[in-house]
Amino acid sequence: MNTKKTDYGELFRRFSVPLMFVLICVVCAPISGLSPSYLANEVVTRMGRNAFLILSLLIPIMAGMGLNFGMTLGAMAGEIGLILVSDWQIVGIPGMVLAVIVSLPISILLGVFCGKILNMAKGREMITSYIISYFMNGIYQLVVLYMMGPVIPISHNSLKLPRGYGIRNTVSLLSMRQKLDNLIPLHIAGIKIPVATFMVVALLCLFIIWFTKTKLGQDMRAVGQDMEVARDAGISVERTRIISIVISTVLADIGMVIYLQNMGNIATYSSHSQIGMFAIAALLVGGASVDKASIGNVFLGIILFHTMFIVAPKAGTVITGDSMIGEYFRVFVSYAVITVALVMYETNKRKNKSRAGEQLAMEQKALEEADHA
Repeated sequence: MNTKKTDYGELFRRFSVPLMFVLICVVCAPISGLSPSYLANEVVTRMGRNAFLILSLLIPIMAGMGLNFGMTLGAMAGEIGLILVSDWQIVGIPGMVLAVIVSLPISILLGVFCGKILNMAKGREMITSYIISYFMNGIYQLVVLYMMGPVIPISHNSLKLPRGYGIRNTVSLLSMRQKLDNLIPLHIAGIKIPVATFMVVALLCLFIIWFTKTKLGQDMRAVGQDMEVARDAGISVERTRIISIVISTVLADIGMVIYLQNMGNIATYSSHSQIGMFAIAALLVGGASVDKASIGNVFLGIILFHTMFIVAPKAGTVITGDSMIGEYFRVFVSYAVITVALVMYETNKRKNKSRAGEQLAMEQKALEEADHA
């Protein structure tokens, strides 16, 4: 009987964040007054827009590096690629592909840089990657605000600030807007399905499943479980960790291009700033933890987190008459989810450590009793 209680307690602790979001969505959806078809359409659109970015977080978690806030570096690389391609006036799908090709070397270099720094901060990867993203945001703004024009040639004045250099606050991507989403048009019961985008996301899911079965994927799992044991087994721990961050950064780069083609514009100085935070929050809402995450967690997280994003402002407006309450609520929830998930992870880690210590003490006592006997 006690075992059953413990199991239910464990299940509740494990799925407490998804359950909390299910409750929020169930309460807010009827209050918001939004129709089910509108809600479904918005969730499907956001799934296509965000899935690739969130999937980029899975490989560093597998390698034991926690939640990669440094994915923002890949997002910055993707934005630089899109700005350059917009200046070259290459439109549609070819423009997107070229943006990825141009930004790929930048994201690889940033990934190597981030991985090397994180190897110097073992056990503190998440906070370190968070600070690295702030540091690189300063470099990004230096490049975009001062170097684009005088150092990096920008031909079209429509992209430049009135002073003649630096990029405007908003860069239009109308020539690429939803080109991937609309490549294979499909409407079911009034819901627009971005088939081509989902195909790209499905390819990434298949890549992740295949990658986990490769030698490198198995090495990452081993490093994630115990670095010292992995090192004794002949695995190059530092190199493996760097590769995981590089892959994550490159995937975030591609994911940002997909995200921005859906939006149809780049908020030059702020598009990337909340990407990492919202992607990580969505993953945690799906039931993932710092050391364990799956593809299922990604899609469950997108559905729950973005349903809350859609219904909370409307519900806030209906209840209080002030739409800003809903905006504050969803930003507050994003940070709260990450905080709760990290606290729960640390609590469970300490409990497991305590149980392991108790088990060891009991085994030691049994051995001593056996020796006396």
